[in-house]
Amino acid sequence: MKNSSAAQSATSLPRAPRDEVSARSTRYLITMGIRVACFILMVAIHPYSWYTWVFAAGAVFLPYIAVVGANVGQDSRSRAPENPERSLPATPSPRPTPATEHPVIRVDEQRPLPIAERPDREPDAPE
Repeated sequence: MKNSSAAQSATSLPRAPRDEVSARSTRYLITMGIRVACFILMVAIHPYSWYTWVFAAGAVFLPYIAVVGANVGQDSRSRAPENPERSLPATPSPRPTPATEHPVIRVDEQRPLPIAERPDREPDAPE
């Protein structure tokens, strides 16, 4: 059973799944874009030298890095937990004073009394 006195802070909640998927997709697309650039530079730059091997390694290993990075969720990131003392109090705020309170008109409805029981009717008056 959860402890109801400890309110959860809104800042300690995880990211929304939609936002997390969007961030992971963006990371994947950027990494794959770098991979395509490495492949093009590997083929296009002449004369071949040591940097050709660096571009080749990028073209070969970046897909693995992109897929692993895209599949890693939020849980793998270490994030300092929020201090629960900073959360909003669970008690309601005090009622406003009458000077700041908005005027409220209250209307109560009830069934009309029968004619014989009405207080404004004279007892001997004809109906």
